[in-house]
Amino acid sequence: MIQSKSTSFYVAAAALGLALSGTPALAQWEPQRPVEIIVPAGTGGGADQMARAIQGIVAKHNLMKQPLVVINKAGGAGGEGFLDVKDSKGNPHKLIITLSNLFTTPLATDIPFNWKDLTPVAMLALDEFVLWVNAEKPYKNVKEYLEAAKKGGFKMAGTGSRQEDQIITVAIQKAAGVKFTYVPYRGGGEVAVQLVGNHVDSTVNNPIEAVAHWRGGKLRPLCVFDSKPLAYNEKVAGDKPWSSIPTCKSQGLDVEYLMLRGFFMPAGVTPDQVKFYVDLFRKVRDTQEWKDLMANGAFNTTFMIGDEFKGWVAKEEKRHYELMKDAGFLAKKS
Repeated sequence: MIQSKSTSFYVAAAALGLALSGTPALAQWEPQRPVEIIVPAGTGGGADQMARAIQGIVAKHNLMKQPLVVINKAGGAGGEGFLDVKDSKGNPHKLIITLSNLFTTPLATDIPFNWKDLTPVAMLALDEFVLWVNAEKPYKNVKEYLEAAKKGGFKMAGTGSRQEDQIITVAIQKAAGVKFTYVPYRGGGEVAVQLVGNHVDSTVNNPIEAVAHWRGGKLRPLCVFDSKPLAYNEKVAGDKPWSSIPTCKSQGLDVEYLMLRGFFMPAGVTPDQVKFYVDLFRKVRDTQEWKDLMANGAFNTTFMIGDEFKGWVAKEEKRHYELMKDAGFLAKKS
């Protein structure tokens, strides 16, 4: 039988298609060993709690084949953790969860590190700051608190020195004409405990770091350092939701501050490796456990990746330089 050229063409094309269909597609990259999440802060703080929550969500829902291992490296105001990841160039099995010390630690110290030494992966949320006092104290609002503070002797507890908690403390001092003795601790969990024990007079802790003590009737929130009230109406402490906390500005204290909760990888990793973790975090964000964490800690749920995230980080670096300069916290470079 004689085949036409067109028939021969279709036979050949069909054979080629069959051969191609039998060729396995290239597998997407995935971790081949346990993945470390470095926390450049102490145990019990907001970054530590978020990292361990993600660890639990990933394990519970089998979102990746390899386990996540959370490691705290708080030395040198988090510099220990940042240098660890900086020195792990090309290692796709290491992540770091970041907070404002991504900017403040290099600015306040001689540590040879900048966020550009890392690979941005994703912003998972922005964390709020609340002015907290012990519930046994008589002041019920910012005005009463500041009147008491102006008499002198008030101690403000915070995480670390020359970091976000102390930056906010200095801003309060300048805005309200008061003076605090700032007392640094290793992590937000310890800070909250010190306030519960009446060893200090106030804190500017993140919601998640103090919520258990608010719920237990030990602490009282006076205001939130945001431009608008928190967007959570479910009852948290008695009949009070997060949205019941007024903004500091509405109480006459003109100070605003939000903090990054994001992830970075070492430099030198591939786009496919970054994409794996972006996809992983998207799956985490879809779980009920994550949504509960966001509500419990009153987080701003902004999510960013790629150039948008890089642009935001670059802008925040400039803002923190001005804040640190204004507070007198910049290191004197040799």
